[in-house]
Amino acid sequence: MYRFISRLCLVGAHHQRCRLTPPPLPRWLGLAGLLPQIAVAAVVLSGDTAHRFNALALGYAYAAIILSFLGGIWWGIGASHANPPEWLWVAAVTPSLIALASAVPWALGDPWPGPSLLVLGVALIAALAVDIALNRRKLTPPWWMGLRLPLSLGLGGLTLLLGLF
Repeated sequence: MYRFISRLCLVGAHHQRCRLTPPPLPRWLGLAGLLPQIAVAAVVLSGDTAHRFNALALGYAYAAIILSFLGGIWWGIGASHANPPEWLWVAAVTPSLIALASAVPWALGDPWPGPSLLVLGVALIAALAVDIALNRRKLTPPWWMGLRLPLSLGLGGLTLLLGLF
């Protein structure tokens, strides 16, 4: 995975922008952030029908919260720079709007969270495009992609898995 991250960093950016290993605290806290979705996936894959829907609902909520959190991070990155790209402001509010839109089927009475989980899983992975663009513009720390890539692929992949089961 770090070879892939290295390629992302070298394309369009100075190679010193990409120190692959994030500092220990953000790395461990970020990885700990995968634990709720891992627990949800364990419940769903265990075949426990009594807790399946509750687990899926929690998995949905967690993915929606984290997707919205990413938008907040991007807003903060934009606010911390004198001349951020204008597209960043739009990108920063988009995750919350996607999360809200993905709740509409439930609000209209659809009992199955699968499609909403698929939307969130794809959005979490697609969010990497914003992180890559920010990193290439040197608006993030050099280790940013070393943190964001495994977290987005991990949470996005787990959310997609939940949507398929």
